[in-house]
Amino acid sequence: MKHHSGDPDQVAIEIPIEKVCFLIMKAREFDVKVEGTDPDSGSNPSDDSEISVLEDTPDDPVEQEIRSLIDDLSIDEQIDLVALSWLGRDDYDATDWTDLRLEAAEAHNSRTADYLLGDPLVGDYLAEGLAALGYSCEDVERKYL
Repeated sequence: MKHHSGDPDQVAIEIPIEKVCFLIMKAREFDVKVEGTDPDSGSNPSDDSEISVLEDTPDDPVEQEIRSLIDDLSIDEQIDLVALSWLGRDDYDATDWTDLRLEAAEAHNSRTADYLLGDPLVGDYLAEGLAALGYSCEDVERKYL
């Protein structure tokens, strides 16, 4: 386990907080997009260009970016990511972290990105999970926004 200074309530995790926060920001950017809403709108693409940007397409650049970020993580980092999303999604708290991580390790496969992107609230869950462990993305967001 890595040692860390700072908040004594923080639980040590393998994945750098910055990476999680970046994924949260990207996931929220991705979630803002709506599924292709009006295929039969009948208007021409140049009128629609602004709207189409917000529609999910299979080769969505934000989705691709999220996938490559997740795929580039080490297995330990991917396991942390899944465990964080579970922590934020359900009524767990930091005391459950070890168990959640073991479960995530057992469930780990090559489809982590698919799994996480399959949940439209994954950004919120990750943020909640981090908060439950005593971390926040405020500093990271300040740097990017």
